Amino acid sequence: MKMKGVLKDDGKGMISGRFFTRRGLFGFGGLAIAAAALPSPKGLSATSSVRGSSQQNVSSVMGALSAYMSEAAGRTLPDEVAEKTKQHILDTLAAMISGSQLEPGRTALQFARAYGGKEVATVVASNFLCGPIEAALTNGMLAHADETDDSHSPSQSHPGCAVVPAALAAGERFGINGAHFVRAVALGYDIGPRFTVTLGGQRFEAESHWSTHSISPLFGAAAAASCAASLNAQQMRWMLGYTAHQSSGLGAWNRDTEHVQKAFHFGGMTARSGVTSALLVEAGWTGVDDIFTGKDNFFAAYNPHADPAGLIDNLGDRYEVTRTNIKKWPVGSPIQAALDAIEILRRQKPFEAAQVKQVSVQLATDEAAIVNNREIPDICLQHMIAVMLLDKTVTFVSAHDKARLKNPETLRERAKIQLIPDEELERLMPLRVAIVNVTLADGSRLTQRVDNVRGTPENPMGRDEIVAKATDLIAPVLGSAKCSSLIEKVFRLETISGIHHLRSLLQHS
Repeated sequence: MKMKGVLKDDGKGMISGRFFTRRGLFGFGGLAIAAAALPSPKGLSATSSVRGSSQQNVSSVMGALSAYMSEAAGRTLPDEVAEKTKQHILDTLAAMISGSQLEPGRTALQFARAYGGKEVATVVASNFLCGPIEAALTNGMLAHADETDDSHSPSQSHPGCAVVPAALAAGERFGINGAHFVRAVALGYDIGPRFTVTLGGQRFEAESHWSTHSISPLFGAAAAASCAASLNAQQMRWMLGYTAHQSSGLGAWNRDTEHVQKAFHFGGMTARSGVTSALLVEAGWTGVDDIFTGKDNFFAAYNPHADPAGLIDNLGDRYEVTRTNIKKWPVGSPIQAALDAIEILRRQKPFEAAQVKQVSVQLATDEAAIVNNREIPDICLQHMIAVMLLDKTVTFVSAHDKARLKNPETLRERAKIQLIPDEELERLMPLRVAIVNVTLADGSRLTQRVDNVRGTPENPMGRDEIVAKATDLIAPVLGSAKCSSLIEKVFRLETISGIHHLRSLLQHS
């Protein structure tokens, strides 16, 4: 039976309708979740407080959240949620494997091999093992070495590149089975995104200069690893404290031209720190019972007027993995809709690159800034549209061909493309909308607006499409036979007695 009630903390984290940080006043409303009548997590009542073993007062939010997290390992997921979680596990493993071929991935593998550590956990696309912390760091780097990993728009984050590596590393450390692994991953998606949604999402990142792309995945990784470690409710509260202390990350990731620091920021750092939190508490470390309330708490540091009750909003009913995007195209998120638009227009009226006189692409202003004439091919909109015009598709190989950045044929097409920052589209964020206008040499004009990119919850890819994408990423690195076996095993994870059985399919022989 689902219980509902008014959730209140000690009065230090309530919303006033305007948004403050220590950097000053942000004059926009509606970011934090309303402070009344939020539903409790399924199966949990929202009592006014609970007592921890150290006899500190614990808020109703922390009590409900920690109880829910501690019970996740034994909680059966709805069938559609389990299926969606497996799809995201496969998508993230594919991103790790393909990412091993890119500079951030090669850098991470080189570090892991040199650093060593106890041989406990799989380092994907390698032939060696590491300790769980080192494996989580390396696999997180691999997962975001590219732009192929998943993304969660409401929280402005990439959950999979931290959650899956953390669950895998901790899962091997504690010898969990496949069903437990799936539940740990689903919990990571549920917990991490709720943190930055509660803080304010994209506007929080833009105005505060803190990064949602590190805070959200960190808490997701910590939740997944702690579920794998089977921490109890008290331990979950301490673990959240250690995670809050480790939370960090600045919006300066956007200035990284090699994607190495960005991969660390999104995946490596967050997976590493999440696993660290779980292992420390599992080893017996104690701490503050409620990091969300009281003096110098988490919300006081990041947004004193956010409502902590957002962390348990519809928890147990709304599974965030079902609100997470799987990218169709191996490029930065702001480019996805534009490529969809070109593909749609070509189906309506086929045309060749030579017939195109001009292409204009309207994007939200912040999104346009991220992908405007960048040095990295797969996050440069002008370059990727030029490739799409020439090749009529975009593949992993074409999106990472740096030589084509200077290819005369590509540059000729690139000169036709205009990127237009649009304030109206900015107001629609986190919905990533693209409006594409193609003018042909005969004077005809084609227009396409894409509101829901292929792979989003509103326009989801089917299992066949996700398998096709994974095959394109995995087979060239590990071979077709391992690729097929890995895909088959991921979709029947609940039958696997130990998550370590994936190891032979994730590594080179």
